[in-house]
Amino acid sequence: MSDNNAHNFHERIEKSIFFMLCLVVVVASIGGMIEIIPLFKKEIAIERVEGMRPYTPLELAGFDIYKREGCYNCHSQQIRPLRDEVERYGHYSLAAESMYDHPFAWGSKRTGPDLSRVGGKYSSDWHIQHLYNPRSVVPESIMPGYPFMLYAKLDTSEICQNMKILRMLGVPYTDDDLAKCDSDIDTQLGINKNEDDIAAFKKRYSKVTIEKFNNKSTEITDMDALIAYLQGLGNKVDLQTNRGRDW
Repeated sequence: MSDNNAHNFHERIEKSIFFMLCLVVVVASIGGMIEIIPLFKKEIAIERVEGMRPYTPLELAGFDIYKREGCYNCHSQQIRPLRDEVERYGHYSLAAESMYDHPFAWGSKRTGPDLSRVGGKYSSDWHIQHLYNPRSVVPESIMPGYPFMLYAKLDTSEICQNMKILRMLGVPYTDDDLAKCDSDIDTQLGINKNEDDIAAFKKRYSKVTIEKFNNKSTEITDMDALIAYLQGLGNKVDLQTNRGRDW
């Protein structure tokens, strides 16, 4: 294209708002597709890290309760790579740590502290007291109490079905996980004391806490499930091995 023709072409674009708008839309669409479409492939958007695993059936039930009670409205699960946040809450969050959350529970504010690294930080007895009466352990807390969870029997009727649906969405639950989802709840709570079952459970779900989380009731309660979920937050991935890989 000669300089004169190029000049005339640019002049036509500059004088025609409609023509310029169409070109802007075309260019922006192509750029947007190049940037966004690859991110729909999880393997590109999220780097897999060693040790990351799906929730156990009991933890999954606890995650549902966490969402049901709106805990994400006051607690975030996204520690940013800033010095003050890392010093207060621990290692910054990795994208892979929420890859099996449907939906994610990142939250948008911190009325209460971030919970990304709360797993193992406090005992289950502490969590029971905190959920029952938050001000008994944190006097300045404005969090409501959840005393009903102490004796509310956990509804386990839909856990297996939820796991099947999550597998359809890409969560790597195996046939063995689905077949044993009911018995795995008893195993994690220490009700099933068969050593072979416990060993198989630990092999399928690494770094899992096995105990009766709510010692105030002999039943399997909502409190058991919620604390199981909280105790599993932030301690599945070896942060020393995977430090910095997501940033």
